[in-house]
Amino acid sequence: MLRTHPPSSQLVPQIWTNWRKKKTDGLPGVMMFLWALCGIPFGVYAIAQNFNIPLQVQPHAFMGLCLVSWAQTLVYHNKWEAWKASTLGVASAVVFAGVEVALVLTLRPLYDQGKEIPIFVVGVIAAILLAVGLLPPYREIWKRKGRVIGINWVFLSMDWSGAFFSLLALVVQNTFDVLGGALYIICCFLELGIFTSHVVWLIRTRKLRKAAKAEGKTFDDIAAEYEAHGIPFKFAERKSCKERKAEEETAPTDPELGPSRADKVETQ
Repeated sequence: MLRTHPPSSQLVPQIWTNWRKKKTDGLPGVMMFLWALCGIPFGVYAIAQNFNIPLQVQPHAFMGLCLVSWAQTLVYHNKWEAWKASTLGVASAVVFAGVEVALVLTLRPLYDQGKEIPIFVVGVIAAILLAVGLLPPYREIWKRKGRVIGINWVFLSMDWSGAFFSLLALVVQNTFDVLGGALYIICCFLELGIFTSHVVWLIRTRKLRKAAKAEGKTFDDIAAEYEAHGIPFKFAERKSCKERKAEEETAPTDPELGPSRADKVETQ
């Protein structure tokens, strides 16, 4: 059985974090949009098979919360005006609803006639969109050399737990759903990779962060100092070629920071 109803409540901590910090750096907007998009086939899958009401409501609540989080990325990261992001979010919800209604009216009669393949394909598409949505965070991880920011750990833990226990449920069944199991394994693997990447980053930067704390600073403060003085920093965010070229042309040199500190960081 496919993952037909992604838990909607998992996104509440993420939305709260976005609102409290007023920033979504590290949280890819495309991830939230893909997850909102997968609410369409999830909803069609649930309605066409006449699941109970809570299971029919969940994919739509999930879609709505994903659109809220996506709109937050437009406001906090892309610097859109709130009313523009809200309007686009609502408009997207209306379009998604229209597409879902059309699919339900088209596919449900087929399912009632015993033709299950179309609905099965819809379920597969939904699960794939959910898994593909976990790929964009890896670009953010690469950009920050393993560091994970912007993603709420409670949210990620809840999502990983949902995939893991769903996989266990498949294992204890009399017959193992290979397709569903493969999709759960992919989700677990990708989310575990996010956790692992940040843990490794914490280990690699432990001495630097400890030294920064002793000076009453944060890791970001130290990184900003090096960037401001134009001194290479081992854990600096990766920049595009255009950004690096612009920085090289404008960055001043400051002997006050001295080479000893830069060398010290490089050896951590």
